[in-house]
Amino acid sequence: MAGHGGPRRDTRGIVDAPELFAHVQFRRREPAPALRRYLEHYWLIDWDLAQPYASHLVPHPSVNLVFERYAGCGDEEAGYAEVAGIGLELFTQKLEGRGRVCGVQFRPGGFRPFAPGAPVSRWTGRRLPAADVFVPPAPPAAVLDPADEDARVAALDAYLLALGPEPDPRADLAMDLVDLVRTDRTVLRVDGLARAEGVSARSLQRLFAAYVGVGPKWVILRYRIHEALERAGADPGVDWAALAADLGYSDQAHLVRDFTATLGVPPTALGAR
Repeated sequence: MAGHGGPRRDTRGIVDAPELFAHVQFRRREPAPALRRYLEHYWLIDWDLAQPYASHLVPHPSVNLVFERYAGCGDEEAGYAEVAGIGLELFTQKLEGRGRVCGVQFRPGGFRPFAPGAPVSRWTGRRLPAADVFVPPAPPAAVLDPADEDARVAALDAYLLALGPEPDPRADLAMDLVDLVRTDRTVLRVDGLARAEGVSARSLQRLFAAYVGVGPKWVILRYRIHEALERAGADPGVDWAALAADLGYSDQAHLVRDFTATLGVPPTALGAR
């Protein structure tokens, strides 16, 4: 299960991962044991670029807590901390000069125990100062200043453990259901997922809005697109008709439509690049 076997090794969601890794130092690190139920991983990025570079990401159905320091980002000396709700569109970030980011990717459903006062859907599509969400506010300098990577991870652990995530059986249920969607390719429809769980589709919608931040249909679609993007990155000559069938689409045209709506370009343009 995600969050229990170490950081993911795949590049799902990253558009042109080799190009990104050629421009930045990108690492995933595992959080403290007490946090692994709630977190996917920490992600650390450092860069020192002679020329600007734009990275592109198809967001996961996850909330992120991001500590960042680079030109044009808040206080360039102290750094800045923000909560990034689930992104509904392709996320593009221009990187230039020198910079550092230390991020916390929560498991889908795992953010609510740290901020139990509001449904996670409140943050969807939004980026806002971490101080508006967490008390006490997150300390950017404590996370970003250490030259030693282990010290940065330890600072992230210390802050999140101090927040004291509150046990919540419904958060556990939401995390388990999203993990099922991610790992079981036979889960293709919301009504099928609801029947498997023994609840109504409406109840499932309410659970996802409160604890994940987006609906179950959106999650199913997003993981399909991640899989398609990963396959296309690994094999530029991928058979899109066969892939559409493998992902549960009725035909290739439906996959192409969803892919194009998410990334802004059709699969053929990505393959050509």
